[in-house]
Amino acid sequence: MACNCGGTAAQWPPQPVVVYELTLPDGTVRRYVTHQEADAANKRAGSTGVITAVTR
Repeated sequence: MACNCGGTAAQWPPQPVVVYELTLPDGTVRRYVTHQEADAANKRAGSTGVITAVTR
């Protein structure tokens, strides 16, 4: 029997990564790891931006 010895097997295909893009009315685009971070940044900017989930 083969021994895994605590190593991890590579995942295939790679799992997609989701980031949240905040697009502000002036054209600025910022990326955040969580929706909560994007929402907080949007509120600081006056709640005028659009948050979009982007898969990479």
